[in-house]
Amino acid sequence: MGIIFACIAPHGADIIPQLAGDRLEAFRETRQGMETIADSLKKKKVDTIVIATPHNLRLRHNIGVIIAEFTDGTLKTDTGSVQIRFKCDRALAEEIIREAEKAKLPVVAVNYGTDKGDSSCMPMDYGTLIPLWFLGCLKNKPRVVIVTPSREIHLKNLVQLGTAIAKVAEKSRTRVAFIASADQAHTHNKKGPYGFHPDSKKFDRLVVDAVEKNNLDALLNLNQQLIEDAKPDSIWQIAVLVGVLKQVPMHGRFISYEAPTYFGMLCAAYTPK
Repeated sequence: MGIIFACIAPHGADIIPQLAGDRLEAFRETRQGMETIADSLKKKKVDTIVIATPHNLRLRHNIGVIIAEFTDGTLKTDTGSVQIRFKCDRALAEEIIREAEKAKLPVVAVNYGTDKGDSSCMPMDYGTLIPLWFLGCLKNKPRVVIVTPSREIHLKNLVQLGTAIAKVAEKSRTRVAFIASADQAHTHNKKGPYGFHPDSKKFDRLVVDAVEKNNLDALLNLNQQLIEDAKPDSIWQIAVLVGVLKQVPMHGRFISYEAPTYFGMLCAAYTPK
């Protein structure tokens, strides 16, 4: 019981075949990486997935934990659309909130629509939907807890959040997986929305090295200007994963990395020692 698997998972829409169009081959390596992660989870019989996403509610100076009954969403491109719906693990979410409050973290319980029932349904952001789409193949469709790290609080607080999540999972009678939904630097290409900066390559190399050396802690002390220039949306979710790993020591396995467009994507998996 407790955290039995963790991963860093990208959320570029083109890794889903129905959405890729003429970029199907360009994103092949990352797609295969996500399929590897899904295959690993199939063997674990996970009850609940806790996913930290950068693209849900942006609560300035606060961490959001979703306590809705359900979460669903649709993602469309010119080539197709996908839609998924998951039941939320409300009990585990409430326990995470209580544990985070004990640690004096700025955590907020978030619902949407109604308090209970089918209309208590949080719209699913693409940072959640894309990783979970690959996990829809799991026979015992797991429940979900969505957490939304704040970029305005210190990374050490997000590490504490990860430790709180792992402690709650240990106390529960459930088999839990943790996903850090994270794309890497977003300034790889001058034609991208954020332009080009050479620090994008440097940042992504540091993340790959940290994964390969099982030393994610090294990413907690990166120069702030490097982060600003590279424009990742990964470091905050990785900080939560660091906290998970402090509570549940795991072996990390680098799976894949590529940057076929303006942002980098990395897949990595973690299993308990």
